[in-house]
Amino acid sequence: MTRSALLLRAVNVSGRNRVPMAELRALLAERTELEEIATYIASGNIVCATPPDVTAVCATVRALIAESFGVDTPVIARSHREIERMLQRNPFVHSDIAEKLLHVMVLERAPKPGALDLLRERLVPGEEVELVGDDLWIHYSADGVHATKLTTSVLDRALGVSGTARNLRTMTKLAELTA
Repeated sequence: MTRSALLLRAVNVSGRNRVPMAELRALLAERTELEEIATYIASGNIVCATPPDVTAVCATVRALIAESFGVDTPVIARSHREIERMLQRNPFVHSDIAEKLLHVMVLERAPKPGALDLLRERLVPGEEVELVGDDLWIHYSADGVHATKLTTSVLDRALGVSGTARNLRTMTKLAELTA
């Protein structure tokens, strides 16, 4: 049986959008057909056996989270194979970048045309972005995420699609957990 990660956007951030992981696991076990449910850290990473209809499961999980916790958050799925391919296609693998400065934004679908050009206009010195398939790789400057101009609203407007970002360490761990 293959495994996948269901990634929630912006939960448990600075005390906002609270979704307790233990309660979420129990809810999903009770109200969905998901199997082998686990979570990884509190930032909204669900690991499970890959469901037959991933799109329907993402919609169901989103609705359950909204109903049970009052948080409307996109749920984006990636299979183990997709996570492995994502990591193999890391455009910054050659660079000596601290793991905390390299993030990948997993997108619900392909972004609108010209999105990368719009984002590059907003970069601060030392930042880089690359689009690889439906994943936006962001190498933040040495000042980190807090110094960027690539805010959620800027990213959403430029991309025209929702996504959720994880640092390289988290994505590597999710590859292990879905193996």
